[in-house]
Amino acid sequence: MGSAVCQAVVAAPDMELVAAVDPHHAGIELSQLGIHGPSLQISGKCDGPHGAEVMVDFTEIEAARENETAEIIELHHDEKIDAPSGTALLTAERMAAASGEWGTDPTSQETVPGSRGSVGPGGIHIHAVRLRGLVAHQEVVLGTTGQSLSIRHDTFDRSSFMPGVLMAIRVVGERPGLTVGLDTLLGI
Repeated sequence: MGSAVCQAVVAAPDMELVAAVDPHHAGIELSQLGIHGPSLQISGKCDGPHGAEVMVDFTEIEAARENETAEIIELHHDEKIDAPSGTALLTAERMAAASGEWGTDPTSQETVPGSRGSVGPGGIHIHAVRLRGLVAHQEVVLGTTGQSLSIRHDTFDRSSFMPGVLMAIRVVGERPGLTVGLDTLLGI
């Protein structure tokens, strides 16, 4: 992907390629990768702006994981007695199982103890909100340099859970032992 981006920039009449960084190809001339344009040598690390105004980063997933940070915010009605919710804990467990390299929390001082939430599996912070007027909500916030991605589920009425409850009632008798959650019933 990096080679294709470099070639596209070189071919664009209104752009100039001023640097290329790839630790796996450090020291190689761009022309050796089939990129015909400025005679640039690929750097092994980003060691300065080189007059660049824009940087395009197509990072390998392993490198990206070192940059990904994540937090979970779950919000429920004011009569829910446990915190965090089982769903939030399960989400953190699954995220931790997918990657053990979530970013570390830079917080060194909490002005109000507990304001950063609890630390769940994988070092992922989980925040629990209990508030009148809510039913059940969960948001996973992923962040990295210059961007974030939020995945949120909002439940406004308990009736939204009933199709799953009815599905489980219909099939759970055919399953041995204890069934927890709908994911196994859905084949997930």
